Amino acid sequence: MAEILSSVPASGGPYFWAYMLAPQQHAPFFAWVTGWFNLIGQIAVTTGIDFGLANLISTTASVINGYHATAGKTLGVLAVILISHVAVNLLSVDKLRYMIYTSILLNTVGVGCLGVAVLAKTRSHQTAAFTFGKFFDGTGADGPGWSIRASPAYVAACGVLMSQYTILGYDASAHLCEETRRAARDAPAGLISAIAASAGLGFFVILALLFSVQDFEAVRTSPLPVLKILTDACGEGGGLVLMVLIMLCVWHCGLFSMVRNSPNSRLRRHANHILQTSNSRMMFAFARDGGIPHSLHIIDTRFKCPMRTIIFGASCSFLLALPALGSHVAFAGTTSIATIGLYISYGIPIALTLAFPSNFKRGPFTLGGASKIIALIACLWIAFVTVVFCLPTFNPVTSQTFNYTSVALGIVGVFAFGSWFLWARRWFTGRCRNHCRICIRQLDFLGHEMVGRTDTNDSDSRHDRHQGLKSSESIGHRGSDKK
Repeated sequence: MAEILSSVPASGGPYFWAYMLAPQQHAPFFAWVTGWFNLIGQIAVTTGIDFGLANLISTTASVINGYHATAGKTLGVLAVILISHVAVNLLSVDKLRYMIYTSILLNTVGVGCLGVAVLAKTRSHQTAAFTFGKFFDGTGADGPGWSIRASPAYVAACGVLMSQYTILGYDASAHLCEETRRAARDAPAGLISAIAASAGLGFFVILALLFSVQDFEAVRTSPLPVLKILTDACGEGGGLVLMVLIMLCVWHCGLFSMVRNSPNSRLRRHANHILQTSNSRMMFAFARDGGIPHSLHIIDTRFKCPMRTIIFGASCSFLLALPALGSHVAFAGTTSIATIGLYISYGIPIALTLAFPSNFKRGPFTLGGASKIIALIACLWIAFVTVVFCLPTFNPVTSQTFNYTSVALGIVGVFAFGSWFLWARRWFTGRCRNHCRICIRQLDFLGHEMVGRTDTNDSDSRHDRHQGLKSSESIGHRGSDKK
């Protein structure tokens, strides 16, 4: 993905990559399908993060002071969280910049200190054999789990899915790269460094928690296992303080999963370090290119941001959480589309580089001879996790333990493909058609990024399409100025 981002540094991310990498006659189709999977995934990511935070707050309150949490109350907490995110996203650029600094500090130094504190304060540590070798099958709802009915490998595969959900948002650097100088070079570096830092720091915290487990059965049966580990290590007061730190980190992650499109390029470069996606930025670009109503692309003159996009994204995230009123299992199936939707949107442009290599003009960042091998492995892995995500994770399978992910995936797929063949194929072109001044400024920048690093001696179709994109938008620019 970093290699593709270096080739096509556009805020649309995967859907625009698909447009540029697909054959000319099929480019709008691939852009449409990729864009809708990415959009639904983006919205579901915000839902998953913020609903997880709402559950975290409710469960912590119930453990500490006996608060009785219900689905309705948790949705109320979710509404407050989403409103706070909308309000902060409407702040001035300078104030939002300090929020980004705070988030970086909390999610790096704060989380690192949490791991050190737990290791330092715990009375005794578990052995390496326990941390790396103990296997526990928690998939049995009322009896034996899938390790007995199927195999331990099946349970391990189900466990991998949590990592897939946690380390997500590889396209955040793409959604925030426009108006960032040297995006073709710096954005891929931001993508790789962000994921590497997240994986390294996250693995350290997991090890710190596992080595600090005092009573495995007590932790396993606790309504909030992490809080139990923290309180065992640091006492009730210290554990609560560390839990609040975790909540603050999650709140900032939810905030910047819908960080707005700011005209300040320095702010957006800092936002590249936030290890979450930015759905309002993606919706802004998708609206600009006609995938969703163009009104969502309008910049509010008072707040100097796409306020409609921010409110629309927050509203969709709340609506996506409503199934939790009926069943937490149904809600889990709904939000799991965050992972599948995003990974499918990542896989389509990667697969296009393999299917149509002549359309893939590499940028400053390149994988060289390993490019095709890595792309093939990535496609196979995405196919694997997509299938595994749809498999049941609890035994026995009932209406309450059924994995509804396949249902959610089917709904999104039917809409994406059905809407294309029913009406979108008649008007969706895959790029901006209205030539408003904001679009022209951004597309002029995009054309400069892509044409500037294209070999002028190369006369293949890829070069022609880059030149055509820039020239067609420049014509629109001149016409707009005359008007």
